[in-house]
Amino acid sequence: KRAPSLLVDEGFSAMGPATLASVSAEVVDKVEIKTALVSVFDKAGLEDLGKFLASKGVHILSTGGTAAKLRDLGCTVQDVADYTGSPEILDGRVKTLHPKVHGGLLAARGNAGHEAEMEKHGIRKIDLVVVNLYPFQEAVAKGGDFATCIENIDIGGPAMIRASAKNNAAVTILTSPSQYAKFTQELSDNNGCTTFNFRKNMAAAAYSLTSAYDSAVSGWLAGEVTEPPAKKTVAFELEMPLKYGCNPHQLPAGLCAVAGKKLPFEVVNGTPGYINLLDAINAWQLVHELSQATGLPAAASFKHVSPAGAAIGVPLSDEERIVYEVKDKEMTATAAAYVRARNADPMCSFGDFVAISHEVDMATAMILKIEVSDGIIAPSFVPEALEVLKAKKGGKFIVLKADPNFQYSDLEYRMVGGVGFMQKRNDALFDASKLTEVVTSLKTLPDKAQKDLILASIAIKYTQSNSVGYSKDGMMIGVGAGQQSRVDCVKLAGRKVATWWLRFHPKVKGLKFKDGVKRQDRVNARVRYIEGDMEEAEKTEWLKNFDAPPEALTTEEKSAFLKGLDGVAISSDAFFPFRDSIDHATRLGVKYVAQPGGSVADAEVIEACNTYSMAMAFTKLRLFHH
Repeated sequence: KRAPSLLVDEGFSAMGPATLASVSAEVVDKVEIKTALVSVFDKAGLEDLGKFLASKGVHILSTGGTAAKLRDLGCTVQDVADYTGSPEILDGRVKTLHPKVHGGLLAARGNAGHEAEMEKHGIRKIDLVVVNLYPFQEAVAKGGDFATCIENIDIGGPAMIRASAKNNAAVTILTSPSQYAKFTQELSDNNGCTTFNFRKNMAAAAYSLTSAYDSAVSGWLAGEVTEPPAKKTVAFELEMPLKYGCNPHQLPAGLCAVAGKKLPFEVVNGTPGYINLLDAINAWQLVHELSQATGLPAAASFKHVSPAGAAIGVPLSDEERIVYEVKDKEMTATAAAYVRARNADPMCSFGDFVAISHEVDMATAMILKIEVSDGIIAPSFVPEALEVLKAKKGGKFIVLKADPNFQYSDLEYRMVGGVGFMQKRNDALFDASKLTEVVTSLKTLPDKAQKDLILASIAIKYTQSNSVGYSKDGMMIGVGAGQQSRVDCVKLAGRKVATWWLRFHPKVKGLKFKDGVKRQDRVNARVRYIEGDMEEAEKTEWLKNFDAPPEALTTEEKSAFLKGLDGVAISSDAFFPFRDSIDHATRLGVKYVAQPGGSVADAEVIEACNTYSMAMAFTKLRLFHH
């Protein structure tokens, strides 16, 4: 079929800038590959491709090392310089930028005018272009200076790629060794020809490549100038499709890497979903930072993009081993970190995604084996531990191997409701240096309290705001996430603190379960026993866990036991606007406070802390997370 030939005036029309009309051309489905231009920096796969082209009798135009390699493979090769009559010049900066090259790429087949011009100027039709680009991003990643990075910006390659892709009615463009097998199969299936559908697919991939390449150059150069451009471009490469997004109706969905970079992890086992990956990415950043700040193994238990718990590898007491049901388990520092993280709120941690800062050993794997969990992210796994984890959930347990040396981009981008947002990544590390400005009468923050405040602050850094977190003995014991009112965060997290502490009450420890009651059912039953607000129907079901009805835990008994809770730390992601949060926190044994400060009510909050003999540090660091 033949496209119409139209003429338009350049410049502006009543509707704005005028556009170019289509050029008259013959569009056929199958185009035989007779002449190819091959000029590649990455020569992977070239041997098989060259042999295939030689077997088809394809005339090849090429340059430099690519030409020499193809001749060795028995291909008929003509140097581009010989074809154009122009040598490579300017240290190789100009090789293929010539009308005889680009004319052969852009000429509209079947257009009488174009055909006549090609005949007049000795221009050969080029049916196939095989090009990949100078490794610009690798030059940047290696720390190349400005001149080196500039020299690694490819000019001729993108020009040929764009020209070939534009003329996909007649020209096939290959830009990656990963496409060679598809290409050879295409020619084998179509008697030495490519189909229009194949050429369009390759053209789309080509423009995607040049777009990502230009984006990388633009992004780098914007960081090297005093007036960065207003247009921001970030290219992503689809690494793996996902079953769906947040909800089953949100399709398509996929996991993307920033183009030119690897993912910060690799999938070792299982098929992670959209929310699994959000949990994994946030949880890994939390434990990695927490380990850096404390020097100890760290663990987190994530659900719906907020931590149910987080902890560092502080040894467990004999009583904690009993309450957490791990008294007979081997306990390393890494295993202890996860046991503590899981037991901040074991009801909410059901089906969690786990993050571990250190190598996962057998002790940690055996703890995970008995818990209901969806997956784990960690930097490494001892072989035996990995096999234990891969066997969970009938082989579907998700195992991700994190890259602890991954370099995060300075800027983050996201789209919400058709609007783009950009911000600097929150790379502020919360460590002991953030706790030096103690503004209360009590000035001492013991080492143990500092670790608890660091833990709580890093945990809420990765919690949906507003957020407040309580910690004690190297573990979060209550996380209040996503509340509009700060005091509601304090109360929500405080309710979890009370539940955690009451699990140590003699009546709770003494609950007599029937044989065969599952581990998570015991966890849930204890929590409901502590809460005590069961409807009759729920209580009937709850009693089925026991041989005999347990004696109730009264309000008076709970209040009396909670008075024994002391030495608790609390951190807030933003300032306390009123003293009410402190008034509530004192009921839960809080003695150490960290918050940014900066409220008009700072004096009021400091006075409240002094009243309750609390030590409070102003961190001057807000930690909102949305």
